[in-house]
Amino acid sequence: MDCKKLLCFSLLCFSLLPELYGVIWVSAGGGGHRHRHRVRRSGQSLGGGELSDSNPRKLFVFGDSYVDTGNNRKPAAKSWQYPYGITFPGKPTGRFSDGRVLTDYLAKYLRVKSPIAYKWRKVGLGQLKYGMNFAYGGTGVFNTFIMSPNMSTQIDFLQQLIHESTYTAQDLHYSVALISLAGNDYGVYQATDGSAQGWQPFITKVVNQLEVNLRRIHGLGVPKIVVTSLEPLGCLPSSTVASSFQQCNATENLLVNFHNLLLQQSVAKLNSEVKDASASTFILLDLYSSFMAALNNKEDPLGNVKFENPLKPCCVGISSEYACGNVGANGEKKYTICEDPGAAFFWDEVHPSQNGWFAVYSALQANLKQL
Repeated sequence: MDCKKLLCFSLLCFSLLPELYGVIWVSAGGGGHRHRHRVRRSGQSLGGGELSDSNPRKLFVFGDSYVDTGNNRKPAAKSWQYPYGITFPGKPTGRFSDGRVLTDYLAKYLRVKSPIAYKWRKVGLGQLKYGMNFAYGGTGVFNTFIMSPNMSTQIDFLQQLIHESTYTAQDLHYSVALISLAGNDYGVYQATDGSAQGWQPFITKVVNQLEVNLRRIHGLGVPKIVVTSLEPLGCLPSSTVASSFQQCNATENLLVNFHNLLLQQSVAKLNSEVKDASASTFILLDLYSSFMAALNNKEDPLGNVKFENPLKPCCVGISSEYACGNVGANGEKKYTICEDPGAAFFWDEVHPSQNGWFAVYSALQANLKQL
């Protein structure tokens, strides 16, 4: 990729930073084909194996807004503002969606309840048995402009709970970890005057740190670790708006593919180091392909979800000055919501809707069988 394209990418990349408070790397790649939508509503059958003594009983979650279920500051984060949560459970819960997010679907697949957010651990003691969610929207493997714990600190939290005997070695033995890195580190790189020529070295640095984090979580005693690939950042509505939500940005997706290639190599290396090679310890959850499958309206095995205009978000600001959830000084809404959130793949400028996540989850079934 030449420097001119990289510079173009880097300028686009940071355009959304001031309003995101969630996933920060932006833009679009693929294409928007119009179809009639056939959307399965909330309450879908999620699949998953029968619960047995060998099934994981706890889920530990690390990362950002794609998996956060309520750790960000209330009410500062927009995930705690209406209309977030209007589909499920009917009010904001700290999820960056109109309803459920990836964490909820993976938990259902594992036949456990979605783990309690770390922030609420002292008021939800009865839910500790399902694991814990340490993810904070807006964070990355390194520090971002969001004053919330990065992934290393999130892992520190689990280590401290083990030290306090909140979780035992036996608890960890029957657990799965979910790790999400959706691109916030790259927004910070651009904001701090990162050079166009430095993108690929920085991507390498990010993936190397992610590998350190994966190895560390495994060292704490978690036997199965699921890590997400980068979604097609070039297909986020924050960038497809430039084409009236009709076309993704292929240049950005080229860099995403570089990240995902390095991550695939890291996961393969980590698995080669595990003594018991009978099954994969580190599992790469292919968000890139599953997003593209949903955006291209391919059939999925569970819900036959179709989206009329998959690149167009449901909840948007009334102008470029505003975003989903913004209100004026007198409480007036500065955003609009589509007539049917269930017919939209994207909820806001960067986050999938509940049905969007369900479509992604449906496309991930082959990946999940490794659990």
